[in-house]
Amino acid sequence: MTAASELSYFASADGDIAYLDTGTGDPVVLLHAGYVDHRLFEAQTPVLAEEYRVIAVDIRGHGWTANATRPYRWADDLADLLRHLDVGPAVLVGVSMGGAVAGDTAIEYPELVRGIVVSGASVSDFQYTHEETRKIMAESHRALHAGDIEGWLKIFLRAVSGPFRSPDELDPRLLEHLRDMAVHTVTKHTPGERDWHVPMTDTWARVPKIDVPVLMVNGTLDVPDLIADAELFAGTVPNGRSVLVEGASHLPNLEKPEEFNAIVLDFLRSL
Repeated sequence: MTAASELSYFASADGDIAYLDTGTGDPVVLLHAGYVDHRLFEAQTPVLAEEYRVIAVDIRGHGWTANATRPYRWADDLADLLRHLDVGPAVLVGVSMGGAVAGDTAIEYPELVRGIVVSGASVSDFQYTHEETRKIMAESHRALHAGDIEGWLKIFLRAVSGPFRSPDELDPRLLEHLRDMAVHTVTKHTPGERDWHVPMTDTWARVPKIDVPVLMVNGTLDVPDLIADAELFAGTVPNGRSVLVEGASHLPNLEKPEEFNAIVLDFLRSL
């Protein structure tokens, strides 16, 4: 596990942004899923750092990064950090929410990006149509609003397991890792507090303008409409492709780390 003392901090205009900075070479930025933090990539960071400078960020309100106190956008935060570090253009590797951050940043700040890997995500204003997934998301929102952390955790783990399995079918160590990260992030917040995040809109109309190489990575057991949307994303950009990881769901980097690492390294070496 990464110790907090190993992290670096960027003093943004609205509090510190925490990140792990390791390795040397061309920059690769790792962007985690919602409710967790940079530790989601513990199986990727040391492997990628053998060839690249790896910057694993805690997105605002997550991990050791400050909560927002005013309106913000994911892409603006990341652009400020990359400019502070004087790195770029960088390859952005994002999982779930982090994949949406990668896409948003490629749209808004193309000069800072030379490629993106998007896993378990598509555009940032994507809306699930899968009925069971929409039900889970509604239950999650209600539990968080009520301050029912334990109930919310059960829903969260159900969501990351995908629509075709229960959490009991996943490695218990994986579930415990997710639980630790999620508790750390969720308990930074108070029930019902204001969400200051300002979503980007009309992102699909701007996807064709993403002129860097794009790789979409999805688990075969993830939500079908998300997989279909990712395939559409890959076909919409000028230089995109999509791959599937067998036997994984929403977080293939956790469930199939060796396969995920090989896919990402192949993409990075091709740039």
